[in-house]
Formats: sequence, structure tokens, C-alpha cells
Amino acid sequence: MSDNADFIIEIGTEELPPKALKKLMVAFGENINANIDSSSIKHGDIKTFASPRRLAVLIEKLANKQSDKKIEHKGPPVNIAFDENGKPSKAAEAFAKKYNTSIDSLDRKKTNDGEWLSINTIIEGEKSTKVLPELIEKALNDLPIPRRMKWGESKIEFVRPIHWILMLYGNDTIKTSIMNIESNNLTWGHRFQSSGPLKIRSVNTYLDELEKNGYVIADFNRRRDLVRNGVEKAAKSVGGKIKNGEKLYDEVASLVEWPTPLIGNFDENFLQLPQEVIISTLTEHQRYFPVTDKDNKLLAKFITVANLESKNPELVIDGNERVIRPRLADAVFFWNNDQKRKLSSRKKDLSRVVYQKELGSLLDKSRRVSEIAKHLSTQLNLNFENVSRAALLAKCDLLTGMVGEFPTLQGIMGYHYASADEEKEDVALAIRDHYKPRFAGDQIPQTLDGMLLAISDKLDTLSGLFSCGKKPSGNRDPFGLRRSALGLIRILIEGSLDVDLKNLINVSLQVQPKNKKYNDKVNKEIYKFIIERLRGYLLSQDSSLKSETFDAVLFNQPSSILDFHKRIKAVHMFTKIEKAESLISANKRIVNILKKNDFKDNIYIDKKLLDTKVEIKLFETLNDTKNKIEPMLKRQNYTEILNELAKLHGPIDHFFDEVMVMVDEKVVRNNRLALLSELRYQFLNVGDISRLSII
Repeated sequence: MSDNADFIIEIGTEELPPKALKKLMVAFGENINANIDSSSIKHGDIKTFASPRRLAVLIEKLANKQSDKKIEHKGPPVNIAFDENGKPSKAAEAFAKKYNTSIDSLDRKKTNDGEWLSINTIIEGEKSTKVLPELIEKALNDLPIPRRMKWGESKIEFVRPIHWILMLYGNDTIKTSIMNIESNNLTWGHRFQSSGPLKIRSVNTYLDELEKNGYVIADFNRRRDLVRNGVEKAAKSVGGKIKNGEKLYDEVASLVEWPTPLIGNFDENFLQLPQEVIISTLTEHQRYFPVTDKDNKLLAKFITVANLESKNPELVIDGNERVIRPRLADAVFFWNNDQKRKLSSRKKDLSRVVYQKELGSLLDKSRRVSEIAKHLSTQLNLNFENVSRAALLAKCDLLTGMVGEFPTLQGIMGYHYASADEEKEDVALAIRDHYKPRFAGDQIPQTLDGMLLAISDKLDTLSGLFSCGKKPSGNRDPFGLRRSALGLIRILIEGSLDVDLKNLINVSLQVQPKNKKYNDKVNKEIYKFIIERLRGYLLSQDSSLKSETFDAVLFNQPSSILDFHKRIKAVHMFTKIEKAESLISANKRIVNILKKNDFKDNIYIDKKLLDTKVEIKLFETLNDTKNKIEPMLKRQNYTEILNELAKLHGPIDHFFDEVMVMVDEKVVRNNRLALLSELRYQFLNVGDISRLSII
């Protein structure tokens, strides 16, 4: 057997959940990689494959055995192992006997604690084929599967029942048992276009054999590309382009093993429906791809991806068209029926829908959001009429038939029904956008009223659930509070809204149900929760940004998220300037001196007590700098402030080089401490620079 060979493991199952397939594939590969690395088996690249009925991992150049392990055994100290004449003691003889060697063969090792007898032994590595089954089973058990299934009489649990396991090392079949299933060199192809098992004679033939004789494209990424290219080509052939394709490519690739795009049609009369309704009907219910013209207007066409090459594709198309027709007809019914009532007439019905047991009904929530929005508008000196109206109507579309059928259209249908009722455009747009951003990468609300309503809605959710003890714990976040906090952060930063968040949290807590007890602790918990989401958001936006930079700004506990963001950017830029290292070092030194002397900030600087040219120079330069940065503070120009403070670099260095702070005379000592305290305070206008690492 060669020193290494390619290895493949394939787990054959019932159809795997399409939305989880890619995640399971990636996790399976990562788990196996981690397990073989921890078992000291050398290998090359790892490739992952997946289709609706299989998860597979291919490991290139996998060593045929574990690396041998060298273990050092420590014996007795040399001064105990030998007497003054160099004769071995019983301790030395026992140590040599334990490892079946002579005393002369033992090594000596010097450490800080002295010199010791030692011996190295080699544990020979196991064959990889013997170790792999346990490593693979562990990798399968560690997959991120929320709910596992049992099947038959077996106690084994997995995401779906397992039917076969293929394991090959080069050209050799590995026969073993994993998850109570015996492995071999057989796999199964397409359910309908392939008959019987396929024998895989070598790892190198796995993909080709499945594709040529099994009608399965096992490479997930290649299959996704085929889906994408196929549906885009089909759309182009009818003069159109795909709408919202990115949301479906992964899922459709997880549903088919042999993708075959087909073009379908529906009645043009259905185009009277709002575009979002048609798109939701096609994509969410059927996984069809909508088609638009060059002006982004929907065409009465769709692309479906079949999982086989039919001899009669017209029949397949007809079947898909017959499926979509009644769904669109239902949507027309909901659209027309919902408009028989004005959106505002549904407001009173919200009182019958429980939002949260401890927090009342949807009507209660709507009223709270309206109050928060009014306060927020006042804080920003804006008119609150439109946003307050939108807050009271925003949840009304939840009671419509259309949103009952298509929950993802909440907000969107509120916009269409409000527009049909001739509500103000600003009100309708705010209703449309108040759930945004719904997911990572989604837009924030596009209007100012929409931003205010979204902030108020998210803050009411956070405050209400925190106040009744339902904050997230660990990985559990059933109410999506982390998403709400992140959405709030993005709106404040990307919308450039300078809002006093602490004050707004307090207001949002005050409007919660009267039987709840509010205290400063809950306010601080919510602020901290949002700030920790801010940390993750900013660090993910810029890989060069360090957590310590965030902590330097957090020291001041800024109440405005936008202001926090501006400070972060300024401190981050400051760390890159030439003088940063010296100024960071000086700030650290000042902090230590003040802390050591338990200095109180209420001591003022007396210029008469400054008796050296160097400290007078620092005092005068500092005063001049204070005057310059005062207007910068009002404009929140923190980068300019730090650039101005950086000019103190020379006077600060000269001060520490030539002035003794800790003189015997208490009055002079305190005066110099006050000077250093004032210097630190000016930096604290932006952040605690002493928390940064010296570059």
C-alpha cells in the first residue's frame, strides 16, 4: 500500500432538507478536517459534495497511518538517581526497568528546576482505515441538526434515514460500520433516471460515474452554476431576465440532482396583482424563478427547474402551470377581498390578537410604538404626525387574508392597502419599510419616517421582552432580539441619526405595561446588549479594526450610536499615525501615575506653581489646544480633535524627560498631577487612548 491515497466517504440518505443542505455539507467537511488533524493524520485538500440524497467528503493524499507520536518521560532528579560516587540508585534502576532499557541509555534533561533523567518513547500510529470510522461518526454526530430522526428499530438518530455508506481509500473499499450501516463501494444514482446501485471502483471515478451512469451531479457548486446559467439562459430566450434569483439558486440546487430548466407561462390578467405577491407565489410556494423585462416589469412567465430530462417536457411544463394557476387565483381573491375594508378599520381588531402574554395585544404594541416614535421625532426636531399615524396602522395588514397566506409580505401589503386607501405616501412608505432590515444585507428603510418607525418598533420589542425577562441566552434567541438590535444599529449609522439611545430606551421602558417594575438595571442591560451587537457589527465591517479600539471608545459610554461610530473611526485612524505609539505610551503612564496616587479631579492647575519652562510650555500648549478643539467637539469632528492633540507629542515627551512629577512638596506634586489629569481629560473627549496596545 502506498504512503497516501485519496479517500472518500459518502452518506446516502432520504431527501435532505434543502435549506440546510449546503450548511450540512460545509459542516461535514469542517468536522472531518478537524478530527483527522487532531488524530495526527496528514492529508491534502478536502473537498465536499452534496445532493438531495447524499453528503460526501473527499480527502486528497490522506496518509495511510497516523504520524508516530514521540513521548518524553521524566524520571528522578540526577542528584537522587546517583550517589556521590556516581553509582545508580534504586530510583534510577526502577525508572530504566520500567521502560525496558539500561541506565546508560537514559537521557538527561536540564530544566529551571534542575537536571532529570528522561527517556523518549515512540507510539506508532494506527492505520488510517482503522481510525477513520470513529472520526467520521463523530463528525456526523456533531453536524448542526436542530431535530434528529429515528427510523426502524434503530436507536441511531440523524437528520434523515441513512440507506447506504460508501467508503474508498484509493482503489480499496473500506468495509466497516458507521451509524449501524455497513459500508461498501456502492452508491445510488438518480431516483428515476438511474436503476440499481453503481459500483465505484476508485475515488478518482466517483464524480464521473455518478454523472455519466447515475444522472447525479454531486458537486454542489457546479450544480448551482448549472441552475443559475440554465435559468438565466432560459429567461434571455424569451427576452427577459431573472428576478430575485440569488435567493433561490442554493435552494433549487439542493432540490435537484439533474437540473433541467423549463419555461412556463401564466395568465397575463394575474399581472394586476402587486408585483411582490406574484413573486412570493412563484418563489416561496413553488421555487419558480420570476422573469422581468428590461424595465424590471414582471412578465407572465416563470422558469422552473425540473429534476430530470423528460421525453415530454411539455407535460412537465403543463403540470407546473396548472399548479401555479390556482395559487395566483387565490392571491387575486385575497387582494380584492382585503380591499373591501380600509386598513384603518382593522385597527380595533388588533386588540383581539395577543402580541405577548405579558405585553398585551398588537393594538397595545402599536400604541407603544406610536408613543416612542413621537418622542424620537421630538428628540430630532421632526414632525411626528406621519410616523405616529403609520405606527398605528403598521400591524393592521397582519389581519388581512393576503398576509395570512404570505407572511413574508407583512409591511409590503400594508403599503399597498394604505396606498389604495389614499393614505399619505409617507405613511404608506413607512409601513412598508418598518420591518427593515429584515436580514443581513437587506436595505434599511428608505424614508426618514420609515427609519423612525423601524427604530421605535424594534426598540419596543427589545424593551418589552427584556422587561419581562425574555432576553436571549446562549445561542437561543427565539424572538430575534439580536436581529432587532443589529437592525436598529444599522439604521442609526447608515441613516445618520444622532439619537440619545439611553434616553430612548428609558422612554420605551416607561410605556411598557404598568404592572412591570422598571429600574436602571434593565436600561443598562438593553444598552449593553445593543452595544455588544455594535461591537460585532463594526469588527465584521473592518478586519483591521481591533476590539481594544472599541473598548477605548466604550469607556465613555456614548449615548448615541452614530456618535460612537464616529469616535471609533477617529481612534482607528489615530492608531495609524506616526506619533500614536508615543501618545498611547504617555496616556498609559499618566493613567498609572494618577491611579497610584489616587488623584482627585477637583484639584485645579495653578500656573504660579509651574516652575520649569517645560511644564509651562505643556500647560500653555494644552490650553491653546483646548480652545481649538472645543468647536470640533460640537461638530463631532473627532479625527480633527485627535490630530490636534497629536501635536502635543513634543511637549508631552519633554515633560516626562525633564520634570519629576512625584516631588516631596505636596502642592507642587498635586499641581503637576492636575496638569496630567487635564491632558488625559482632553484625550478622553474622544476615547481612552490608554486602552490601546503600543504598536
